[in-house]
Amino acid sequence: MFRNYEIRCFFAVFFVITAGVVIIGYRLDPAASILAAFSACMYGILFFVFTKERYKNIAQLSDEIDQVLHSAEKIYIADSREGELSVLKSEITKMTIRIREQNRALKKEKERLSESLADIAHQLRTPLTSANLILSLLENHPKEETKEELLWETKQLFSQMDTLLTSLLKLSRLDAGIIVFKKEKVEVKSLIEAATRPFMITMELHEITLETVLCEGVCVEGDFEWLAEGIRNVVKNCIESVKDGGRICISCQDTVLYTEITLHDNGQGFKEEELSNVFERFYSRKDKKKDGYGIGLALCRTIITRQGGTITAKNHPRGGALFVIRFLK
Repeated sequence: MFRNYEIRCFFAVFFVITAGVVIIGYRLDPAASILAAFSACMYGILFFVFTKERYKNIAQLSDEIDQVLHSAEKIYIADSREGELSVLKSEITKMTIRIREQNRALKKEKERLSESLADIAHQLRTPLTSANLILSLLENHPKEETKEELLWETKQLFSQMDTLLTSLLKLSRLDAGIIVFKKEKVEVKSLIEAATRPFMITMELHEITLETVLCEGVCVEGDFEWLAEGIRNVVKNCIESVKDGGRICISCQDTVLYTEITLHDNGQGFKEEELSNVFERFYSRKDKKKDGYGIGLALCRTIITRQGGTITAKNHPRGGALFVIRFLK
């Protein structure tokens, strides 16, 4: 306690004032001087006891804080009967709990990052292994026809890896908050046209029918390019799910509360255990024709939710998968 400079100064000033009062009082009235000295001693003793007890509580609080900082089990600090210390302990407890929660969140984020890196390594290893195998076959100088076929397969593999890396880059930029979405009125009809345009040749080759039921003038608020990118991934998923000669229907509904875009295909739909994982990264349905890496729908959900929308997936009552995108007004 006496290591505190303020306490030493207080007792020094208190002693000087008490000595001065006693000396002056003794000259005027000895009895009053004795009473003043006794009162000053009692006050000094009480102050000493009170301050020592207070410093004892502060030392105990310091020990408990040290235990909290160095012990994973201890979280709460014992309550104190003193006013200011009780408030201080309460605030420290709140701060400690918040720090622990943030640490847990960071730990989960690190675990998720580690899992994502493992998934990325796994997804890249397969095409790289195939590419290395093809290159080793090319070293044996096969026939010209075989060489062209192997070179075409190699280009396809590198194209798939480029698509994967591009999607991962977009996801990482979205996760990091680097992307700043525009807030503009986007016409739904133009949005669907932009999202489906890149697949027109593919759908024609596989005789997939695209039906659109879209009203003129219906708009949502968001970034046109990024929303088109998100819906494009849903359309791609529908194309991969349906067989040759299949059908994809895209419709729009405008209500007082929200604008809804639905995409329905006549594929096999989802299994019950798949519905909770459809939008997870690197998740791919086992019965789907696999041309991607399970990134598209995860990217789509991130794009739409970051712009205030929602997307859900379920089975249509008449069969096939149904994706519902909503934007509140």
